[in-house]
Amino acid sequence: MEQPPSIATPGGPVGVLLPGLGAVATTVVAGVEAVRRGLARPFGSLTQMNTIRLGRRTEERTPLIRELVPLAELDQLVFGAWDPIPDDAYDSAVHAGVLRRGTHLDPIRDFLRTVSPMPAVFDTAYVKRLDGPNRKRGANRMELAEALREDIRRFKAENGCSRAVMIWCGSTEVFTRAGPAHETPESFERAMRDDDPAIAPSMIYAWAAIMEGVPYANGAPNLSADLPALETLARERGVPIAGKDFKTGQTLMKTILAPGLKARMLGVQGWFSTNILGNRDGEVLDDPESFRTKEESKLGVLDYILQPQMYPELYGELYHKVRINYYPPRGDDKEGWDNLDIFGWLGYPMQIKVDFLCRDSILAAPIVLDLALFLDLAGRAGMGGIQEWLSFYFKSPHTPVGLYPEHDLFIQHKKLKNTLRWLAGEEQITHLGREYYE
Repeated sequence: MEQPPSIATPGGPVGVLLPGLGAVATTVVAGVEAVRRGLARPFGSLTQMNTIRLGRRTEERTPLIRELVPLAELDQLVFGAWDPIPDDAYDSAVHAGVLRRGTHLDPIRDFLRTVSPMPAVFDTAYVKRLDGPNRKRGANRMELAEALREDIRRFKAENGCSRAVMIWCGSTEVFTRAGPAHETPESFERAMRDDDPAIAPSMIYAWAAIMEGVPYANGAPNLSADLPALETLARERGVPIAGKDFKTGQTLMKTILAPGLKARMLGVQGWFSTNILGNRDGEVLDDPESFRTKEESKLGVLDYILQPQMYPELYGELYHKVRINYYPPRGDDKEGWDNLDIFGWLGYPMQIKVDFLCRDSILAAPIVLDLALFLDLAGRAGMGGIQEWLSFYFKSPHTPVGLYPEHDLFIQHKKLKNTLRWLAGEEQITHLGREYYE
């Protein structure tokens, strides 16, 4: 195995730049500040609360992850955002209705008022159910991209940040496939100068981030940095990229349940999933073109985990259906309902039913925090290009062409922790365990 890289110290402020200042982003921003003030605990965050085993079990070495590798501290994080809706973080958080005003918003209102969104690169052709006046204007996409680069430079200068990360917290864009414009950095930049509609807003943010040396992660299922042009650019410029689509709610449950069924060689005939949610994300996904983008992300999970081509008797006839329904009264409290028709010994049928009453942004917020800190770590370690070790956080893990993504949550977790052990110069853990019996 290659030697671990040297990691630059994490001193100074770190910009956390969030395209999209809606439910997820405001829950992150408010949550981090609440934790900083001692008003809450960062439950759900591996970087803040998870330990990591080192060496043999008998050595009893289990430091916190943040004690093993040099992560930035929460006090170093400075938040910036873009959004077509001009509301500051306080008003946006109140509108989102995720966090209680009296408990978590009003006590930090002074801070939330300081986070106001910069004018966004936004186009209703890509997100049809939202609009707002706080938008950038330009003759073409390249002008918009250069304006984003200037925003990044100005934000860093005004806040004394020597480095930053960018995490897409915006809405799901309409479904699109990679084409000629996305093949090389040159074709991508030419398409931006030609104002080619093949270049979606999230791609413009990704390009601007990479060009400014800012690690980028995509929290939505749309094409963004997972394009040959931007993968090449990120690799050449040594900028970490990761994605895509935060693993929350129903898909989180699938990546927990499906590996268990497969491990026991239990067959699955059908998996029906439906969701109801009423937040801005639900409104956007009520558009069929945006839903198709999300559907592609959610449907692929079971195929990769269950491997029907390898186990045709168990999973070759699996019928998998996903529905998302916009239901305004539910707000951010999403309900994900699953029915599984499974079978076991001699083919006898059984059923599993799951009703997950979750809070989407509550599940997503610690993901954003962890990605910000881990991407900053990767940047300081010189780990440019695709960061597959962060696939634990995504529904559609970003991998190089020709390498299938690993969706099993438990394998992803091992991959993440073994990468951290490697970065720290510690031995990998295989769980073979023979050394205890020799």
